[in-house]
Amino acid sequence: MSTVALSEVEAHLESLLGISSIPDYPPALNGVQVEHRGPVRRIAAAVDCSHRTITAAASQGANLLLVHHGLFWGGLQPIVGAHATRIRALLDADMALYSAHLPLDAHDTFGNSRLLAAALGLTPTAGFARHQHIHCGVRGEADLDTATLITRVGTWATPWGHHTVASPIPAGHRTRRWAICSGSGAQVDTLKEAYASGVDTLIVGEGPHWTAVDAEERGLVIVYAGHYATETLGVRALAAHLSTTFGVPWDFVHAPTGL
Repeated sequence: MSTVALSEVEAHLESLLGISSIPDYPPALNGVQVEHRGPVRRIAAAVDCSHRTITAAASQGANLLLVHHGLFWGGLQPIVGAHATRIRALLDADMALYSAHLPLDAHDTFGNSRLLAAALGLTPTAGFARHQHIHCGVRGEADLDTATLITRVGTWATPWGHHTVASPIPAGHRTRRWAICSGSGAQVDTLKEAYASGVDTLIVGEGPHWTAVDAEERGLVIVYAGHYATETLGVRALAAHLSTTFGVPWDFVHAPTGL
């Protein structure tokens, strides 16, 4: 069985994703969050670093867990309770943890929104959801019955544990300018960007209740396809890439949150 040093995987992902040059929120702490004795024998990919995903990865024989959401979203915190339980589980399994948040979202090949567009048969022509100098999502043009597109999204999302819902759809609404931003994609900035860009259909993971109210009055349809569901794509594609590059097997840990 092939193995690879964690440092080699880290260097490859730095070059591929531009980890150190992509802006992100401080708690993301992109890169290696926990090291191990190594080398990497098997990779597990998951959306979230939770006790559930760590124990499942260990049961699969993985000793590198690749996630989109790492350990530190709660910010600076004592190592007690659930936080300590996760860290202890990683150390007990001698499992390394690697997190890639916005560097993954923004990637031209492995970005969640770009991969979701492909899964839905949509072709991006520009970036969307600007964060400093990067775009976390994509947008493009089409000519589709919006209700049909929503059904397509729902068919895609259901196996990933989410029942897709949408803001009110005007009669006869057609999708001509669409945008996708995975995760918590319906926010003040993304809605402003959608309105300014003439987007009529916005596909996101989730968003606050007020976004559906605001969108209805502005003629925008928002499709809420699930935060978890829309962020299963990038880590799976990235883990498959690492497997091909280094000859190390990989698995996906499916741990839906219901959101």
